[in-house]
Amino acid sequence: MDGLFSPFEGYACLFGQQDLGRDIIAPGAFADTLAKRGVGGVRLLYQHDPAEPIGVWARLTEDAIGLRVEGRLSLEVKRGREVVALIAAGALDGLSIGFKAVEARTDPRARVRRITRIDLWEVSVVTFPMQPGARIRRPDGLRMPALTSSGPLSPAAASRLAAAAVTRAAARLRPHLASV
Repeated sequence: MDGLFSPFEGYACLFGQQDLGRDIIAPGAFADTLAKRGVGGVRLLYQHDPAEPIGVWARLTEDAIGLRVEGRLSLEVKRGREVVALIAAGALDGLSIGFKAVEARTDPRARVRRITRIDLWEVSVVTFPMQPGARIRRPDGLRMPALTSSGPLSPAAASRLAAAAVTRAAARLRPHLASV
């Protein structure tokens, strides 16, 4: 834990792997946007909702695997605390990018789009990432902080808070899972 933030890391995109929308992102596709926007110009959102910022990015870098991200979830925001609890419980671990394809070519036979340049707007913590391998690496010891405006919570109260967050997330998913 770092002050009123909880750090996490993972890969928001894996190069060369087809996502569920039939896109493949090439190595180097993020270079221009990262140079132009920097970490401060890319938002950290919950489920791609622009009304739900949940923290800030500390680092966004391309490596041989993909777009590696290091973020800090805000513990001063209710949704940030819920996300920390869900990650700690193993209930939430997806990452997904919000972007515009600047340069891309579609293979008409395979119906796959190869994206070579991206304008990255945001990276979200999500339940179901478009690229199934885009995941948060759960750091050892990540846990829900016991903080309230009136002071620390008891372990039992912190557990109830985390359980309530998981229950709310499950209730939101239930209608979507019924149609699967």
